[in-house]
Amino acid sequence: MRPQKILDIEILTGLTEVFRSKGYEGASLKELSEATGLKKASLYHRFPNGKQEMADAVLNHLSNWVKDNVFQSLLDNNVEPKMRLKNGLLAIRTLYNGGKATCIFRALSMKAGFDLFDQQIKNGMNEWLSSFKEVGIALKLSPKEAQQKALQVLIAIQGSLIVTKGLGDISVFENTLQNIEYNYLHE
Repeated sequence: MRPQKILDIEILTGLTEVFRSKGYEGASLKELSEATGLKKASLYHRFPNGKQEMADAVLNHLSNWVKDNVFQSLLDNNVEPKMRLKNGLLAIRTLYNGGKATCIFRALSMKAGFDLFDQQIKNGMNEWLSSFKEVGIALKLSPKEAQQKALQVLIAIQGSLIVTKGLGDISVFENTLQNIEYNYLHE
């Protein structure tokens, strides 16, 4: 058996970049092929169900990364709650490259993408809400307050990514994360 010339993580990184920048509908096979360094035939060999399977692989890859880095940080009962929040926000900075990267949920939530991935997007958002609610409860918020704050966090992060992109100003994203930390720790 011949060794793979391109590592799976490199393929997923290339696919992620294209789907984040073009969305599901806008991502062409040519762009996906170029971003991965694979010819179209090799891409189809790895992903026999085509673009949908590629996007699904990206969603699973990012979901696993978020679980291992963001949620694990927020939910780690061996760490004091303030530090859990700070570590989670640090992982979010990494996930979105300091505000430069588009959220995959947004990129795949246009009509065709949402029709194909709506349950994964809903599940992912619910996991974000649950994790931020848990850290809120650990910070002594009531369950209702923690749920409301978690929803505001999700809205703030998603909104800040859009505004950051629209204004071309990554300080919007950074300020949003700082405000989230402040709101949890000083209200």
